Amino acid sequence: MFARTDRLLLRPVWNEDAAVLVKAISDEAIVRNLANAPWPYTIKDAKEFIAIDHDKRTPNFMLIRRTNGISQLIGSCGIAKFNDKIEIGYWIARNHWGLGYATEAARAVLEVAYSLGHTQIYAGYFADNPVSGHVLRKLGFVQSGSIVSRYSRGRDEKVDMIPMLINDLAKTLEMNEREGGCNIMMRPPAYYDSYYHDEKSFGATFKTVA
Repeated sequence: MFARTDRLLLRPVWNEDAAVLVKAISDEAIVRNLANAPWPYTIKDAKEFIAIDHDKRTPNFMLIRRTNGISQLIGSCGIAKFNDKIEIGYWIARNHWGLGYATEAARAVLEVAYSLGHTQIYAGYFADNPVSGHVLRKLGFVQSGSIVSRYSRGRDEKVDMIPMLINDLAKTLEMNEREGGCNIMMRPPAYYDSYYHDEKSFGATFKTVA
């Protein structure tokens, strides 16, 4: 599955992403706020991540900044099953912080989740990372309970986490429609430029969701 927003192409991870993925995520300030990524993050970790067979109902996307030339991998966003709940997660490379990419990508992934039949989406942020909490609240998440303890591979310890929830995804997306939607398609864009495959034309294969 693929999606397109105003500034981003969301696509599956590919084998040739390994080295660039390591370069983008190899920042302790990023990894310490993720539950499942190890620190330090190596090429072996990237290849193991790429080899994961993601369920079609819980896709994970690489975030490719759309340009008129060679595009850039700037992060990742996706949904996964955790304790029988559907949970969203994301990260953005440091030199792209503060530009709204996390919100833009996560909003697109929520639309993808809804198109796949999910109605409730969970999230969480470590208590010492309030910026992520701000992003989740902008997306329509509300705190869903008391602080919990969750293991962080990057820190190799349990950390206080704030649980968040969108209880009615359809209603939340409708309320956020003014923020702009995304285009979703099952097949990759027909044409790409150079190594990071910046699209020249998406043709008519997109389904407009918002």
